[in-house]
Amino acid sequence: MSKSQSTVSVVDDDRSVTDSLRVLIGTAGYHVATFSSAEEFLASFDPNRPGCIILDERMPGMSGHALQEELVRRRSLSPVILITAHAEVPMTVHAMRLGAITLLQKPFRDKALLEAIEEALARDQVVRGQYKDRRALEIRLKALTPRQREVMELLIRGLANKMIAVELEISERTVELHRSRVLAKMGAGSAAELAFAVGRIRGDH
Repeated sequence: MSKSQSTVSVVDDDRSVTDSLRVLIGTAGYHVATFSSAEEFLASFDPNRPGCIILDERMPGMSGHALQEELVRRRSLSPVILITAHAEVPMTVHAMRLGAITLLQKPFRDKALLEAIEEALARDQVVRGQYKDRRALEIRLKALTPRQREVMELLIRGLANKMIAVELEISERTVELHRSRVLAKMGAGSAAELAFAVGRIRGDH
């Protein structure tokens, strides 16, 4: 994904900061959107838009910290970079626990911010790719019939066709038919691949 396909959103109530960051980030080749408050940002927030978010910690109304918590509540995939003139250890620890890429203390070096943006956008691309793959697997899983799901559960437990037939009280030939259809619907070439795919859906991988 090219730089211009991702949006770097800057949320800061200081106009001079947003103006300078717009120039800096834009000059680096990124598409930039600026907002003067957390509320303004949320009003136009699109979780499907690739990019990252730069948040000022201290703002009137909703703080950058509170906005980060709201984004977590909304299950946003967009990585966050917090900026502040008053960095404190508890704040930094909590921000990192919520998934922030980093917390930069003002005044920060241009290079430090651009490196953080590069890292954030790289993470965003990876996470969105994983999410897209997982959603595709979830849709495939929902397409299975109840009996196919039963066969699938036993397959990923490592049971052979004969044992599945005994467990479900059906013929081994019927198990073979269900097995082939399960593997085809899930896009898996083997029981091991099937187990891995299901594990991704359930968070095991």
